[in-house]
Amino acid sequence: MSSRTFLGQPIRTWANRCVAMAALIVTWASVAAYAVTPDPDPSASRPAKPPRPALEVYPPNVQLDSARDYQSFVAVLRRPDGITVDVTDQVRWSVGDDAVARVDGVRVVPIADGKTELVGRFSGHNFKVPVNVKDATVKPAISFAKDVMPVLTRSGCNTGSCHGAARGKDGFRLSLFGFDPDGDYHRITREMGVRRVNLAVPDESLMLRKAIGAVPHTGGKLFDVDSPYYATMLEWLQDGAPEDPSDAKPPAVESLAVYPQQAVIEGTGTKQRFVAVATYEDGTTRDVTNLSAFSSNNSGSADVDGTGTVTAGSRGEAFVMARFDTKTVGSQVLTLPEGLVYETPQQPARGEDQYIDQLVDKKLHQLRITPSGQCSDEEFIRRVTIDVIGLLPTEDEFHQFVNDPSENKRAELIDRLLARKEFSEIWAMKFAQLLMIKSTNQVSYKSAFLYSKWLTEQFQNRVPVDQMVHELLTSTGGTFSQPATNFYEIERDRLKTSENVAQVFLGIRTQCAQCHNHPFDRWTMDDYYGFAAFFSQIGRKQAEDYREKIIYNRGSGTTKHPVSGATVEPKFLGGEAPETRGKDRRKVLADWLTAPENPYFAKSIANRVWAHFMGVGLVDEVDDIRVSNPPSNPELFDTLGEKLVAYDFDFRALVRDICNSDAYQRSCQTNESNQHDNRNYAHAVIRRIPAESMLDCLSQVTDSPDKFRGLPLGARAVQIADGTTSNYFLTTFGRSPRATVCECEASTDPSLSQALHLLNGNSVQGKIASGKLIRTWLKEEKLSPEQILDRLYVRSLSRMPTKEERDDLLAMVNEQSNAEAVLQDVAWAILNSREFAFNH
Repeated sequence: MSSRTFLGQPIRTWANRCVAMAALIVTWASVAAYAVTPDPDPSASRPAKPPRPALEVYPPNVQLDSARDYQSFVAVLRRPDGITVDVTDQVRWSVGDDAVARVDGVRVVPIADGKTELVGRFSGHNFKVPVNVKDATVKPAISFAKDVMPVLTRSGCNTGSCHGAARGKDGFRLSLFGFDPDGDYHRITREMGVRRVNLAVPDESLMLRKAIGAVPHTGGKLFDVDSPYYATMLEWLQDGAPEDPSDAKPPAVESLAVYPQQAVIEGTGTKQRFVAVATYEDGTTRDVTNLSAFSSNNSGSADVDGTGTVTAGSRGEAFVMARFDTKTVGSQVLTLPEGLVYETPQQPARGEDQYIDQLVDKKLHQLRITPSGQCSDEEFIRRVTIDVIGLLPTEDEFHQFVNDPSENKRAELIDRLLARKEFSEIWAMKFAQLLMIKSTNQVSYKSAFLYSKWLTEQFQNRVPVDQMVHELLTSTGGTFSQPATNFYEIERDRLKTSENVAQVFLGIRTQCAQCHNHPFDRWTMDDYYGFAAFFSQIGRKQAEDYREKIIYNRGSGTTKHPVSGATVEPKFLGGEAPETRGKDRRKVLADWLTAPENPYFAKSIANRVWAHFMGVGLVDEVDDIRVSNPPSNPELFDTLGEKLVAYDFDFRALVRDICNSDAYQRSCQTNESNQHDNRNYAHAVIRRIPAESMLDCLSQVTDSPDKFRGLPLGARAVQIADGTTSNYFLTTFGRSPRATVCECEASTDPSLSQALHLLNGNSVQGKIASGKLIRTWLKEEKLSPEQILDRLYVRSLSRMPTKEERDDLLAMVNEQSNAEAVLQDVAWAILNSREFAFNH
């Protein structure tokens, strides 16, 4: 047997020590059954009134604003074990004053102006919801924007696969998701003469005939003649298809709510109804359940139909979304199998400083998941050293830590690592990737180098991240003398700059809203161009050195809306339009963006930090925070942002909290309940080491330094300033090309080409040979093969070889005459193992 063939066996042995990457569906544990009984007959005698159940009626209040208004409702019982049950049909419903309103099925409808209560009786108790009715006899005219457009959107007419496509469908085009109501009105009423809209015989209008399937329609039948959608469209046509008056436009939707906000459903096939309520700018509300487009991000676990009713499927977690007008909201739905047995794991008492574990444990309990135990000292020192400084622990560091009897040694190790300069270099590199620092035709190598150096110094000097970002956004001066100004030289397009700022510092992708309202988030075209207007007055001029540019505030420049052509004033994302006259717009933006009360900045930065150490963000992907991509643990997501603010944006303090948590220090070994969990931190996630750190670790183990452009021999790959500086190893292992600000540009996904390069390329074998480590140990230090094996394992894997591994390898060494060659092959095998390449 050749040494190469033999050395495949330890690789398999080591691989068996690590579990496979986590699967895609969350595993749940169960709770005891809880029987829901209907309200007993009031005439029947009973000895005592049963305890008041935990029942909630949604929405929590009802506002009816016209004769057209109604409000559907739902009653949800929360059992002692946390399971929620839709008991709407088991409750006896009535209205306190039936002269004001009445119950029609599961809806409240108005009768006369006044106030009353919706009363639900369940299990011997009454549950009341206030009802306020006004203008009960007023029947407002059908509005195109407020009534007709929602029907078109709910029916799917203006989606990208139908008439909302860039070129429309079958000769008819609508604005995507209705971002341009005025244009849609013109196309519906002014194109094709009387065919599309027939005011003489409204029910012969083509838009109605196609929708009900009376004539061929590529989109098929959309609704029935007796549906409320048909009634709305027909009434509008019968009224003459009026356009909303320009001086009396209907109020815009201010917010959207969906109830219940969370459901824990037990048993396949169990149903839960949801209710959607829109609130308008004038304070009125509207039941838009039948006008909202419902969807689920995991229909296998929680499938939702067009009425907002969820049907439980397989065990899992889903986010059920409702989209109406420009708003999208959602509810978390957990589905558990019926009859599962779950025992709450014994956890130590958590102090206030253990907020991470409090919230992670809370979520795991909801999911009925038992977390894995704590990782070993050997696993911990390797994991935390790679994560914090991008290197492996040295042999001395390993032995000192493992043999330290102190109970506080892990916290002390974390503090030592955070104090090292390599920590700053890791995060400077990560932000350099996000900021696309590299030399180009318009950015010289000197500019890129100085920009990267400035970034590294910010972290080394412990500049709070809010101050660093504020200085970056407001930077003025030469790209040499004030390196942060290169931010505006790397990307000169103001629209792209606004997109980059939103994505990097707020975690928000606004790109969709450049051409149409975002289909899965709150952002509109007005939001997009209002945010871009902050960057419309940036000036650039040539410095004395032809390689240097000067960035300054011109004080003039506007942004035009592509649909209306109007000048758009600067407006914060999701906020107000500030006063910017006579001010540098960038400073106004920077003040808002880095303010402690900003709803996005701190959470976005904290989520990036969390993802680096935990393998997956609370919001994943980390730069795609939106309503339809919610955090896996919303409470923890909010709390991490609050903690970063409380720490005055001190990066290290947040890292210290994360690394000291049980959630971070868990083993990668799974149990039956958590083996499929990959979003809730029930076990450690196995991650391939990033490209730069992987190369640095190889160089460290083999004592073979690298040389990179502009850096001295022995510089680390994480210290590379210019994104265009690379080599085959870094490219193959997914180093970010720094072409965009997307976090996804740096990949840690394993691939066949990586395995082949390690096996056959020069990176591993060449470094082993050039480092001459084995020869030095054998010839100069006179170490025995057993001692060398121990050192190789500790140096590479941060553990001692097992007895089986040591015996097998020593037998191989003794069988060969050239011990140095065999030990080099052992080193080669170790460095080709998955145990070396992955952090676990």
